[in-house]
Amino acid sequence: MFDTLSRFIHPEAHANRETFLIVGLGNPGREYRETRHNIGFMLIDTLAREEGLTISRMQSKALVAQGEISGHKVILAKPQTYMNLSGQAVGGLLRFYKISLDHLLVAHDDLDLPLGAIRIRPGGGSPGQKGVSSIIEKVGTQDFPRLRLGIGRPPGRMDPADYVLEPFSAEEKPLVFTVLEKASEAVLVYIERGLEPAMNLYNGPVEKGLDKR
Repeated sequence: MFDTLSRFIHPEAHANRETFLIVGLGNPGREYRETRHNIGFMLIDTLAREEGLTISRMQSKALVAQGEISGHKVILAKPQTYMNLSGQAVGGLLRFYKISLDHLLVAHDDLDLPLGAIRIRPGGGSPGQKGVSSIIEKVGTQDFPRLRLGIGRPPGRMDPADYVLEPFSAEEKPLVFTVLEKASEAVLVYIERGLEPAMNLYNGPVEKGLDKR
């Protein structure tokens, strides 16, 4: 049984409080590449491209890139375990790099937010998101920052499980790209200035986000 990561919850001398772990949730495989459930992966790809990092190394069941952003060491990660086992990768990376949970940010899709909405929170439940549930189980707490990316509810009586595995439509993609740009800015603010400034600047519809950090 995986030991809870209590040593990462409370500041202690051995915790590396200068390293940030930014995790995007999704499913591996070409067939899932631009589906709604993979918007977390899409954000990590956007961040890597904008920061000149290459996501190519496999570590702790995740594809990772490592680099420096605004003077801080940053690990970008895309778990390769499939969504419902994401906690295996996140737990392994937290242990290896000795990262405190206040330096973890998990980006994921959210059915309860409309497409185009960003919601950053210091913690909370999983709202039915199985990747987040897996992480909560592995780290033993709900108290780690989230970046929720709205994908909206399925139309009519469509099964949400089918909806999240559909690609974004051609009409939705321009808004998705804007969301990813704004969410990338929010991650940089989180790294540079902390969670509260990122929440104040970027929570809400993307048209209300600010461009300057």
